[in-house]
Amino acid sequence: MIGARIRELRTVRGLTLAQLAAEAGVSSGLISQVERDLADPSLETLRKIAKVLDLPLFSLFQEPDAATVAVVRREGRMLVRSPAGGITYTRVSPGRGRLEVLEGHLLPGGSSATQPWSHPSEECVLVLRGRLVVEVSGAEHVLEAGDSCSFDSSLPHRYLNTGEEPVDFLIVATPPSY
Repeated sequence: MIGARIRELRTVRGLTLAQLAAEAGVSSGLISQVERDLADPSLETLRKIAKVLDLPLFSLFQEPDAATVAVVRREGRMLVRSPAGGITYTRVSPGRGRLEVLEGHLLPGGSSATQPWSHPSEECVLVLRGRLVVEVSGAEHVLEAGDSCSFDSSLPHRYLNTGEEPVDFLIVATPPSY
């Protein structure tokens, strides 16, 4: 599913497989395998591909037909997993429009990215369970269940779980550029 979407977006933008790979900093072989659904790309690879395609990350999973009212069932949510960071995201919103809602689950010792990164949005995070450290421009903000934090996502940021229990949280970003 994601492979066909990446191929479609790459083709519409007039990029060759080699051009997409070079601009994303990954191998042509990996892009080829992803497009043929022979490999599952990491969260970092998907971020790089989405950046080259000038799209929000989760738009790579978007359905082509958009209904007026979209219902996203729990069992039908799009899941993105990062094996290195111990984090998973499911898309709560339908993946179109001006708003992106994600549910995150971060394992103890995990992080959303190895290094803080930025994207052109405004972001709000709400901790549902556990303790989350929100790092923005090098400053750490500790949030407990029920706490929230809003910031300009163009500032380098990431989420960390420095505790011993998993953390569940919601992220709302506008416009979608995650």
